[in-house]
Amino acid sequence: MNRAITKSVAILFAQIIKMDNRDVEKSVPLFCKIMGENFEGTHEQVKELLYKIMDEEYDLDEHIEIINKALCEDQLSKYHFLEQLNHIIYSDTITPKDYEYFENIKNKLFSC
Repeated sequence: MNRAITKSVAILFAQIIKMDNRDVEKSVPLFCKIMGENFEGTHEQVKELLYKIMDEEYDLDEHIEIINKALCEDQLSKYHFLEQLNHIIYSDTITPKDYEYFENIKNKLFSC
């Protein structure tokens, strides 16, 4: 997969960590595991990507659109992506914002 998709997926996963003010270091193993299942890169490269993303501002809708275009015809991959996102959400305290975030992404991914 190309770099834009990798970054977009990482951003959408990292947003859960960011919006819930989760301990980034505690979240690294799960983030690296999930990203490693889908993309190439060492643990250190993925960890570095997470920390970089945590310090950036970005347009979530833009990154949802990148993923949506890449997976438009691949419903199974969309479900797998949502399953992984859900895994990150459930790895720590769940808030109503988490549900809202998940539903927003789900609705946009399946609008294709």
